[in-house]
Amino acid sequence: MSLTIFDLFKVGIGPSSSHTVGPMIAANRFVSLLRSEGLFAAVGRIRVELYGSLAMTGKGHATDTAVMLGLLGETPEGVDPDQVAELVAQIQDSKTLQLGGEQLISFDPETSLIFNFGSSLPRHPNGMRFYAYDAQGIVCCQRSYYSVGGGFVMDEDADDAVVDSLETAPVPYSFNSGEELLALCRQEQSSIADIVLGNELARLGSVEQVNEAVLEIWQVMDACIRRGCEQSGELPGGINVKRRAPRLHQVLTGHPERAMKDHLLVMDWVSLYALAVNEENAAGGRVVTAPTNGAAGVIPAVLAYYDRFIPNADAKGIVRFLATAAAIGMLYKQNASISAAEVGCQGEIGVACSMAAGALCAVLGGTNEQVCNAAEIGMEHNLGLTCDPVAGLVQVPCIERNAMGAMKAINAARLALHGDGEHRVSLDSVIETMHQTGLDMQEKYKETSTGGLAVNVVAC
Repeated sequence: MSLTIFDLFKVGIGPSSSHTVGPMIAANRFVSLLRSEGLFAAVGRIRVELYGSLAMTGKGHATDTAVMLGLLGETPEGVDPDQVAELVAQIQDSKTLQLGGEQLISFDPETSLIFNFGSSLPRHPNGMRFYAYDAQGIVCCQRSYYSVGGGFVMDEDADDAVVDSLETAPVPYSFNSGEELLALCRQEQSSIADIVLGNELARLGSVEQVNEAVLEIWQVMDACIRRGCEQSGELPGGINVKRRAPRLHQVLTGHPERAMKDHLLVMDWVSLYALAVNEENAAGGRVVTAPTNGAAGVIPAVLAYYDRFIPNADAKGIVRFLATAAAIGMLYKQNASISAAEVGCQGEIGVACSMAAGALCAVLGGTNEQVCNAAEIGMEHNLGLTCDPVAGLVQVPCIERNAMGAMKAINAARLALHGDGEHRVSLDSVIETMHQTGLDMQEKYKETSTGGLAVNVVAC
């Protein structure tokens, strides 16, 4: 599988890349399958069964909503977050659904969306199975899909996740490990970012197109930060979590002279950026999977720190930041996992922290070896991080966890810059360790809300 920057950074809606974005993509694929098989016109009803983590925390992660949106023909990048509630209400009230935006079929969410608690499909914890019935009530098509993290979706008979992204063209640079990436950089006498951007150039055709596309990712991230600083009130879900970003933003902007006394005030700004993004994510707003929605605040927060606080920061640096982060994310996706349902939150916050640490190190002048060292430090100190969302919502501890991940990333980058790039633990070693740790982790700590904080905190 040849990954791109735009596979690791996908525009979508909250609250979850694996539970919201992935199921929406899977539903789209099922509709496309019905069309390609010549069955679309014959469909009178659809039933969807959710398994594993999608069943256990699907309600809190809006998986049911995502499936309905996908069956309507809506896409993660195209759907208007402000229209979602109305679209879902129409289906619930009418017990019908406009399949693919064209054909009215029977669809009662209460009986057409089945949450199979405690059951899993064989290939991944995030499994779902779609059934299409004809007018006589006979199954005319069925298909299973797996949402494997970060909006990547794997079909039942595929060897790997297929991504809905750019047409894949031959690329000049291929790497499957950190060691291979560093060797390639030495061979080409280039930076990690240049390797990734070289591959994007082969796909898109011009430097201008590549830069424009990458900067559009940052624009969505930045808009999410700004919107999160403006919105107020309680987050949906019923556990009465209030947005904190607007109040913190008022405090920081209302007394700018405090920065003259408190030299750590920049930490509050970084926390603000992360909180703003993940409060927007929890509310179902427009976010960028980075590399997942649950960890969507870490990379924007660290990139905003670079953009706003580092002298001489510029657009070129933003492109290099995201390209470097993508390279690191590709290694985790290829060799481990970015799915909390598979390896716990170390696969989300941990990976985002690792990506952000390496990227920040790169734009602050770090060598390729220092970049990999920063990425390794970022993950090493997130090993074993569990996924235990209270009430199955991407709120507690997820929102604060992004702020902590961002601060760890900045610290990791600075530690690496003070070193020479030589380190006892390689990036490849820590990626393999994360994978093994995730496999050893008990299921109750993998996005099921049956362990940890999820059972020790009163949800209301």
